Amino acid sequence: MGVKASLFTILGAMGAAFVGLWARSSRGVPWPTAYTTFVGLVTDFFDTLGIGSFATTTSLYKLRGAVPDRLIPGTLNVGHTLPTLVQAFIYIAMVRVETKTLVSMIAAAVAGAWLGAGVVVRWPTRPIRIGLGVALLLAAGLLFAQQLRLLPPGGETLGLTGTRLAIAVAGNFVLGALMTLGVGLYAPCMILISGLGMSVTAAFPIMMGSCAFLMPVAGARFISKGAYASAAALGLTLGGIPAVLVAAWVVRSLPLHALRWLVIVVVLTTAATMMRAAAREADGKRGRSAV
Repeated sequence: MGVKASLFTILGAMGAAFVGLWARSSRGVPWPTAYTTFVGLVTDFFDTLGIGSFATTTSLYKLRGAVPDRLIPGTLNVGHTLPTLVQAFIYIAMVRVETKTLVSMIAAAVAGAWLGAGVVVRWPTRPIRIGLGVALLLAAGLLFAQQLRLLPPGGETLGLTGTRLAIAVAGNFVLGALMTLGVGLYAPCMILISGLGMSVTAAFPIMMGSCAFLMPVAGARFISKGAYASAAALGLTLGGIPAVLVAAWVVRSLPLHALRWLVIVVVLTTAATMMRAAAREADGKRGRSAV
């Protein structure tokens, strides 16, 4: 069995185990609303094109108050898992990348996610709001840098060795841990890979493969702790899977440059909302303690 076939087999097994765990824990959960399903459709469509889904999903949730802030990280990691698995199958099959680099970076991201999820599920609301606000600001900054072409353009190689591979593995470990807080992996992973001299195209199977392997692991921890909104997460999945297939196989060109500017504005607005909510909570606690 080849490496890609092995990866697909493991992904399939992880996906089946994840579905089984989620189904057992979700008995009696209400059906997702039309809005939360729409969120999955929109965010995973653009996720497949490399824009990312975590910042946009957070923004759309905040727009309508669809999910409590405390449950957003878990909902993102659980709900986007199966659409991301579909992305990984498509891009690992279609795009060439050196095997050792692909497998090493995926393994590092999974290890980071496992450790990170165990920390985030125990956090109260205010630190999560602050963390999400910072994550959104980082995402907006990365998108802004992409728009102005301030980031490394990348090279032509399809793999890394030696020190550069070690840096890539360490970086993806950190990105895997940050994913559990709601920091999307796609943009920073693409920057990491490009900065180390790899082809930008090779980033797609690496970043989507990393997320596909780590999200069932992180999502399982959120499910076991009940730290997610199950109906909203189901909406992401039901809307996201068909959106991935449409984006990967049908769409050939979109005005992505203009769309990224729109995403930046929305993400910055949501980050400000998160920070204000955290500040109000802190002021309220100080007021109660002074009484």
